[in-house]
Amino acid sequence: MDEAQHRLDGFIDKFTPEVAALTRALMERMKARIPGAVIPVYDNYNALAIGFGPSDRVKDVVLSLAVMPRWVTLCFMWGVRLSDPDGMLKGEGSQIRHVRLMTAEALDDPRIDGLIAQALANADRKIDPSDPYRLVIKSVSAKQRARRPGG
Repeated sequence: MDEAQHRLDGFIDKFTPEVAALTRALMERMKARIPGAVIPVYDNYNALAIGFGPSDRVKDVVLSLAVMPRWVTLCFMWGVRLSDPDGMLKGEGSQIRHVRLMTAEALDDPRIDGLIAQALANADRKIDPSDPYRLVIKSVSAKQRARRPGG
């Protein structure tokens, strides 16, 4: 196991066993769904953010998993630009939209898969599926956060 994976595992292990298991299952599905992605990880005081994009630069992230104390959210960095006829996307900001994922199988929902496909197709920089995926730890918050249910 490389150092980046070891550090990511440590970040994930701070969550409840249920959220940690969901995060790991979603990571595996996202890596399979988006081959060639660079996966920058940001451990900050309010969420663990695991991005997927063509590089490790924040501006290139297309999708991310935001791991919260009680759930995991799939964030579409330019979700405001996506066609969402089923009203799956939540959020009020000028750019990001999200969908809460309660199970790893939620990624099998054709509506969510369609949103992922749109986001990848609309990305300014495309992810090269022939590249190996690469995990990069970008930042770690000095402030510890509570990751207990309700915390």
